[in-house]
Amino acid sequence: MRLLGLHHTALIATDYPRSKKFYTEILGFRLLREEFRQHNQTWRADLLNGSIQIELFGHPSAPPRPTLPEAAGLRHLAFAVPNLDAAIATLARLGVSSEPVRSDPLTGNRFTFFRDPDNLPLELCEPARPPA
Repeated sequence: MRLLGLHHTALIATDYPRSKKFYTEILGFRLLREEFRQHNQTWRADLLNGSIQIELFGHPSAPPRPTLPEAAGLRHLAFAVPNLDAAIATLARLGVSSEPVRSDPLTGNRFTFFRDPDNLPLELCEPARPPA
């Protein structure tokens, strides 16, 4: 099987308006389309930032994530940034705190973690070298 790349990531939010605001106003995703799904009373939106696409689903009764960060399934989403310090400063200015910056001894990448409104771990990564 030949894969062309990652098409999108789907996230479930318990407070759709809050998460939509976070991903559009804080992380700079553009709202491509959204719909209210009458059959199950939930929202769905397609968000885009550069080549990164997220499907955001609003499910108010979704169960919380069981543990951090080592729950089975998706561990975290990592976004590459050209300047980690500038990205952290932008998050702080917008009221989003992040963990201390660390460096991966294997890759040399600098990174930090922060949380979305549903406590999903998100990573900002400044690659030591351009990805292949």
